[in-house]
Amino acid sequence: MVVEGFADDTIVRAALAALAIVAGVEPKWHVHIEKRIPLAAGLGGGSTDAAAALRLANGTLAAPLSSHELHGVAARLGADVPFFLRGGTQLATGDGTELERIELPLDYRIVIVLPDGAAKESTRAVYEEFDARDGAPGFTERAAALMQELTATQRARDLARLPLNDLASSPVASQVVLTGAFRADVSGAGPAVYGLFESEKDASRAANAVAHAGRTFATRPIEAGDLP
Repeated sequence: MVVEGFADDTIVRAALAALAIVAGVEPKWHVHIEKRIPLAAGLGGGSTDAAAALRLANGTLAAPLSSHELHGVAARLGADVPFFLRGGTQLATGDGTELERIELPLDYRIVIVLPDGAAKESTRAVYEEFDARDGAPGFTERAAALMQELTATQRARDLARLPLNDLASSPVASQVVLTGAFRADVSGAGPAVYGLFESEKDASRAANAVAHAGRTFATRPIEAGDLP
């Protein structure tokens, strides 16, 4: 097996090795990684790479694993890897690998800001800080509130009512709101911040307006049908 293009990769190599063991084949794949998603930004770049490698490599097998089997391989790599095997919006529960397809509006644009000088803390450190501020109590109520708002969501702007990220926060989110975002928050454990906008024009204008805060990207949600 050869994995090149990104010297620091470990998860793609681990994904292919795990797939080979479950499938009972030799890991003879040759992979070239071209990184576009910023590293350690809370955007799931490594997990995306692993999921893509699993999908592509599984397709080369004489007897490809079923979706259920592939999900099992992905779940052992990391809690968010199974998410990227699927298309569309998913609700994750349990340890994050239990996924349920949900329908939400996707007619909006996204601005992502990776603040200058920001560095992602280790996952362990982020959760230790969460525990230190007693973040866990009230989870049942927050989960119920989330489900209630998800059920009531009909328009893109309704996404603004969803509970905010209780794992991490950033002052950059407030800056993004000032540019016209109807919702802004930290992505995952950070440090990247996202803002949701009603039009491509608004998102492009906002990306320029907050460029002083760090690297900015304007993008859109991915439809389930966009995946090969």
